[in-house]
Amino acid sequence: MTFEHTETATTSATPDAVWALWSDPGSWASWDPSVESVAFEGHFAEGAAGTMVLAGGIEVPVVVELVEPGARFLDRLDLGDLHIRIDHVVTAVDAGAEVSVNTVIEGPGADEVGAMVTADAPQALAALTALAESTS
Repeated sequence: MTFEHTETATTSATPDAVWALWSDPGSWASWDPSVESVAFEGHFAEGAAGTMVLAGGIEVPVVVELVEPGARFLDRLDLGDLHIRIDHVVTAVDAGAEVSVNTVIEGPGADEVGAMVTADAPQALAALTALAESTS
């Protein structure tokens, strides 16, 4: 079973301002209501592994699968037979940046989990872009 959800926003913030927040996992809890904390072993880079604590104190392993500095990163959370991949892309547009977050969940119960995982996506993207705008 597969679930997919994409959330996109345009912001006056620069792509660099968005990237600065994305590449600082310590900031994720400040703009994503579903995240309590994130800790990676080492730097934010391709192959980095760590732990994400989701709202409610749920700890899950997280791995950064892909990094295109300043433009894109893909992270993966594995919950047994359930796999969550979140692809984050920022591109320059005339007045700032377009920010897109695509979530793909595969495994048993993907539809139910997907609805829960992406419920806060609009708020997270709005908070991310507002914070990026305040630093641009």
